[in-house]
Amino acid sequence: MTSIVPAQAVTGPARAAEDGRAGREDDGHHGAAPAPLAPRARLFPSLAAVYRAQLSRARVARIPLLFVATFQSVGIMVLMRGVVDGGSEARAVVAGSSVLVVAFVALNLLAQYFGQLRAGGGLDHYATLPVPPAAVVLGAAGAYASFTVPGTIVTAVAGSVLFGLPLTHLWVLVAVIPLSGAALSGLGAALGLLAPRQELATLLGQLGMSAALLLGVLPADRLPAPIGWARDLLPSTYGVEALSRSFDAHPDWVAVVLDLAVCAVVGVLSLAVATWAYRRAAVR
Repeated sequence: MTSIVPAQAVTGPARAAEDGRAGREDDGHHGAAPAPLAPRARLFPSLAAVYRAQLSRARVARIPLLFVATFQSVGIMVLMRGVVDGGSEARAVVAGSSVLVVAFVALNLLAQYFGQLRAGGGLDHYATLPVPPAAVVLGAAGAYASFTVPGTIVTAVAGSVLFGLPLTHLWVLVAVIPLSGAALSGLGAALGLLAPRQELATLLGQLGMSAALLLGVLPADRLPAPIGWARDLLPSTYGVEALSRSFDAHPDWVAVVLDLAVCAVVGVLSLAVATWAYRRAAVR
């Protein structure tokens, strides 16, 4: 008897089952090979991205605070003008007030920023980004240090005019600002990341800025010996000394370079500690 059912209808399910088994075998074969991973983010492109983002954020949120820092430093110089006439004391006041702007922003505000990030869970967001930890710390520190440039220049020029100091060698600020900023930014980031509470990070940032004010603006020869030792331990001291020496008629450039070299070494060490503190805080 001849069947009226098409041959395809009889063999179709069997063929479909065989095709399904073959497909599963093929899928298993291909699934055994791991998918290629995306290339790891490089440090410098990541650093540039974080720097631009932080600078954009700081430009909007920190302009009033930068004005306060500049006004504060200029006000200190006006007050000191009544008790300091000139000489080495005037140079110390102007240099210390100029670097104080860097300390206010790079140390104080950065300590508060990282303390807030840690307390509010913001570090979890950065931990999920495909960027090296060093890029986060260096990008934020660089943005905050860059933000101090206008106020530091205004303070140095205003102080030089106020105390009758020469403006010839103020180009030294090109090195003083980034190197002092690196040292103080690393210290501020480390304080903010290592502080167990946000309030403590704010307190440590304020204390650091107060130390930069008292130990940087006051002439070194007026300080007692123990306080002078504490002054030598403060990173901003060497930026103050380098800028103060540049006001001489014939600056000792070897001493200026040595002071800047100390700033650079302290900056590298403090940023390394801040990067370690970021890794430690991000995994908790």
